[in-house]
Amino acid sequence: MRIAVAGSTGLIGRQVVALATAQGHEVVGLSPSTGYDLLQPAGLVEALAGVDAVVNVTQSPTLDEQESTEFFVTVAENLGKAASEAGVPRTVVLSIVGADRSPDYGYYVAKVAQEEATRATAPGALIVRATQFHEFAGQMLGWFRDGDVTRIIDVPTQPVATDEIVKLLLEAATGQVDGDVDLAGPKVERLVALVERVVARTGEQVRVEAVPAPASMAGGSMLAGPGALLRGPDWETWFAAQ
Repeated sequence: MRIAVAGSTGLIGRQVVALATAQGHEVVGLSPSTGYDLLQPAGLVEALAGVDAVVNVTQSPTLDEQESTEFFVTVAENLGKAASEAGVPRTVVLSIVGADRSPDYGYYVAKVAQEEATRATAPGALIVRATQFHEFAGQMLGWFRDGDVTRIIDVPTQPVATDEIVKLLLEAATGQVDGDVDLAGPKVERLVALVERVVARTGEQVRVEAVPAPASMAGGSMLAGPGALLRGPDWETWFAAQ
């Protein structure tokens, strides 16, 4: 198959490109570094000529609700319209488990808008929602560090391995998945505890301070529902192998 990957140079995009190539697919990378500004429609129809599926794993450069909504919707509409014009039969977008259950968190509101824009404009739209990556705790440590303190929202989470996300995205792109699907890891964790484990390994003198989370997240909106796929190692197994 010929698969276009939007966001092909990001954390997930790079892995999608690598696995798709290893499986024998032809990959079209769509990112600024490959010459495509997805916020502009120019060149996208030509890039998607002969493509069998588009996989959208783009990432907003900001967590701000308004700015990230504008980014996600614009990219989704540009890709969707171009894919329709080019005759692409299938579009897969990566979203987040619980986004539709977290109206009190702006970035998740933006992800829901991305889903809706994809369904409205893209041919054969499928939504793959995943819980937080195993790497998320380490990312949070850096994002919210202020000197010798890092402030982390106190939430339950169910982290999943990125390679499982990538496999599922390609299953969806190649027609092995018939509808929207949620993916999570096998075990529920506390995000604060995971960040504390990361700090302990680094040996840095950083205090992890738990702070209140949006009510929906504190109540478990980030956890997988009963119909989700549970795949891959739990966080502790993954962390021990790093």
